[in-house]
Amino acid sequence: MEESLPNSGRRCFGSCRKIFLLSGGDFVGPCNGKTIFQVDGTIVASNDPKLDNLDYWITFDNITRLVVNGNGVFNGNGASTWSRCRNSRDCKSRPTSLKFHNVRHATISGITSLNSKMFHIVLHKSHNVRLINLRIRAPPNSPNTDGIHVGSSSYVSILRSTIGTGDDCVSIGDGASNVSISEVACGPGHGISIGSLGRYKEEEDVSGITVSHCRLTNTENGLRIKTFAPSLSSKVVSDVTYSDIDMINVKNPILIDQHYCPHANCQGRGESGVQIKGVKFINVRGRSATEVGVNIQCSKARPCENLLFYGLQLTLDGRRPAAASCLNVDNRFQSSSPSGCK
Repeated sequence: MEESLPNSGRRCFGSCRKIFLLSGGDFVGPCNGKTIFQVDGTIVASNDPKLDNLDYWITFDNITRLVVNGNGVFNGNGASTWSRCRNSRDCKSRPTSLKFHNVRHATISGITSLNSKMFHIVLHKSHNVRLINLRIRAPPNSPNTDGIHVGSSSYVSILRSTIGTGDDCVSIGDGASNVSISEVACGPGHGISIGSLGRYKEEEDVSGITVSHCRLTNTENGLRIKTFAPSLSSKVVSDVTYSDIDMINVKNPILIDQHYCPHANCQGRGESGVQIKGVKFINVRGRSATEVGVNIQCSKARPCENLLFYGLQLTLDGRRPAAASCLNVDNRFQSSSPSGCK
């Protein structure tokens, strides 16, 4: 439907942004040649409670050479669903706003994703995908509204984007490889995360993750890797590099948590079988909102291996260095070694 001008009593035409209500959309290939989906208005999701159990609102499936662009807005109308959620457990079965499944050689650029019911953008079993100049927003108290989730996908680039949500700005799931995240401004939210991993039996390794030249502001976490304990899979997270990262008032700037147990029903029941190795933190700088700026809690069954810190500069107030805590880690530090992890 078209948007009305305030107090004008007339319709909005010409340069005014149009608003359209959409209950859902499936764009399924294969397609012949390059496919362009351009959005310059605002698309708003229905608030019908019957849609809450769907996997997605809009999906692009089995398309090669897909382009999604424009300066338009995908408004997930999430508040209507969040208000029906008592806690995160009640909110697990809600639709992702934009799901890209089995897309190849794709570019997603310029668009805004606003107030998703659950995740904003999901990439699954997709390859050679470039996401650039995106704006993703949801309130800090909106449950499970991850900005971009990458799973079972390879050669993915996330560039020059602004993400602020109620959960992870970017989350990396199992089976992700060769993922590059650069020049992303994150906050509010839970930071940039790998995991959680080890929850399911049929999971795949994660490797080749690079996060560089990013800024995190007022986030719950900064750079996080999390695995369940006990875990149902014994996979490997390897070849991860974080470099040139700015932290501004981040509660947990660097966090490896291999005892992740979000609902407190698995505590003390075992160790994670996920191996974390070959993780580099280079020139991570800024202000921690808590005393412990580096918190490395690895698995007793499979301790972390080959962790490298170089050029670490995390402080509490610009002067006092933040502390560090380490468990079950074979680490080595260069430059400013955080106290507690020598």
